[in-house]
Amino acid sequence: MLRLVLTTLVLILWVATAYAQERPDETFAAQLKQLMEQENHFVDKYDATVWMKDMEGRLKRRAPHIPAEERLKILSLVHRYANEAQVDPQLVLAIMEVESNFDRYALSVANARGLMQIMPFWKKEIGHPDDSLFDMETNIRYGCYILKLYIDREKNNLTYALGRYNGSRGRAKYPNKVYAALRKRWAL
Repeated sequence: MLRLVLTTLVLILWVATAYAQERPDETFAAQLKQLMEQENHFVDKYDATVWMKDMEGRLKRRAPHIPAEERLKILSLVHRYANEAQVDPQLVLAIMEVESNFDRYALSVANARGLMQIMPFWKKEIGHPDDSLFDMETNIRYGCYILKLYIDREKNNLTYALGRYNGSRGRAKYPNKVYAALRKRWAL
């Protein structure tokens, strides 16, 4: 019986760590901190309005339990930070769908938090240990920039970048889930 309990605990810990975002090396952490400190606001207002209206309808169908005001805030933040980080906003929405199903208070067994399931160690790496990963803006901002750096690190190989984001690099299951959500609901 004790052996079964210990085996189960080891398996749970292995799963929790295997599917957690990988800790960055010093260079990666410094790049992320630098990107997050930059201010980039090059968004066309007309395109943003059209995108918001289209995506709000899609998000409402996917997550009708989320109040309209919160849906618009999520979309506004995704649009802003995805564009700043130069990643596809629809890809960010697909990641949110797979990671948290748009639950801003989601907490994984690996301790990842919020809409984009950000690991707490990122706060220390970025130099903002007091940030709340349940705050939508903080969570989305971190997620977009982490994704951008993984895409750059993987030389635009999105499958590998998504694997790194999820802590499952080299396995197709997670990237395939994100691609399916992107195709089914978010792609333009």
